Amino acid sequence: MIKFNSSPKPTIGVEIELQLVNKNNLNLNNISSKILTNVNKEFSDNIKCELIESMIEINTNICSNIEEVEKDIRKTLNHLDEILKNYETEINCTSLHPFAIGKNQIITDNLRYKRIMKDLQMVGKRFISQGLHVHIGIDNPEVAIKVNNALRVYLPLLLSLSTSSPFFEDEDTGLHSYRTKLFEALPLAGMPDYLNNWNHFENLTEHLEGAGIINSVKDLWWDVRPHPGFGTVEIRVCDVPINFKEIIALVALIQALVVTLIKSDPYQDTHIQILQSNKWQAARYGLEGVFVDPKTFKKLSMRKAIENLFILVEPAAVSLGLKKHFNTLEEIFYTGTGSEKQRKIYARSNNFKHMLKTLKEQFYIR
Repeated sequence: MIKFNSSPKPTIGVEIELQLVNKNNLNLNNISSKILTNVNKEFSDNIKCELIESMIEINTNICSNIEEVEKDIRKTLNHLDEILKNYETEINCTSLHPFAIGKNQIITDNLRYKRIMKDLQMVGKRFISQGLHVHIGIDNPEVAIKVNNALRVYLPLLLSLSTSSPFFEDEDTGLHSYRTKLFEALPLAGMPDYLNNWNHFENLTEHLEGAGIINSVKDLWWDVRPHPGFGTVEIRVCDVPINFKEIIALVALIQALVVTLIKSDPYQDTHIQILQSNKWQAARYGLEGVFVDPKTFKKLSMRKAIENLFILVEPAAVSLGLKKHFNTLEEIFYTGTGSEKQRKIYARSNNFKHMLKTLKEQFYIR
């Protein structure tokens, strides 16, 4: 039996994976262990190590609303920035560093991470990506499964809005989210299958553990998954948006979507090839991709599908006080996603370091 620690309200928890870059040469800086020794006790649960030493994760506390999320993230980022000044280091929010070399990164001294890297080998050495993970509280496990199934349809739309990883190891990959393809190389990663009910999820997890394929639910690197320990559904498909306002707006959209799906009828199983094709379109083309409606099999532009999503979640967004953040999401249609902005900046300078400096300057502004 796997206990689901129910959340009575649609609370929010956010995890943001960030790069640590040297302030002078803008390359990745392998110093997360040093950083963590300087974290105040107040933030010990909010600033964590990750797979590689040039990466750090910030986590919110359990938040009741989007205002608490915004305040929580700002407070943690301010504390982290103060520590980083002593190491001539800054954070970077693109989901892939544009010119760092994966094999040059140092694995964090952590038993779980070392076990993972021993298994992954070259796949792991190339995995120097960062993502945005959003938890929304669910009141019972069967509803968590219903929402998990339904969210699969909308994951490509969330990815399309968040894309921020066009460059990798000094090259333009041609994709808007190359992070997505690096992530899919991991075992048990990507779009999950349809789950019939909570018992189906329990049996699957227990069989995988019994066979030694996973050690815990944490090893299910799905794009969306139930999180029994937190009593949430965790959306993991997104790149990290390149500025603060867009991060908050995307979290607001995800909360509104989950609340909408909680109240909706269960979604029927959809052929996973349709879902994977839509996800590819989002990763490859971003907002200019094509979306196939899984119910009607009709083609829509990605932009039109996102507009339909905004209409779907509007009642929930209004009731939760999230509507103002949709202005930021709509602006992305005109100003471009993080991947588009990076390409525009790079095209003007032909210099990745200039691009990273510009992004840093624009993190808190539009």
